[in-house]
Amino acid sequence: MPATPNGSGPGDRFDDEDYPAYSMGRAAELLGVTQAFLRSLDAAKLVTPLRSEGGHRRYSRYQLRIAARARELIDQGTPIEAACRIIILEDQLSEAQRINAELRRAQQHSGRAAPPADTTD
Repeated sequence: MPATPNGSGPGDRFDDEDYPAYSMGRAAELLGVTQAFLRSLDAAKLVTPLRSEGGHRRYSRYQLRIAARARELIDQGTPIEAACRIIILEDQLSEAQRINAELRRAQQHSGRAAPPADTTD
């Protein structure tokens, strides 16, 4: 198929970690969990899958990684509510670190010195 006007073709979906490529059954199979577990993550608002036109839940690779992390924490004895909060905070920290790195690169390219790294924990 030809590329779309913005330069992306259908094959680009395979590289998109947010593309909802996995059905609930396949997602559960890949993660080694039950469909009820995935529904519980949806109810907890940790992973909100997109819905197909028929109303079926569809999961992205990113959502599967989040669900796998939830399973890991819950298997270690963490209550689901605490696991969800931990994962949200981990995700926020990761995003803040990514943004910080981008800003430092931009500052270095503009010729300004980057501010010193925060060394406090």
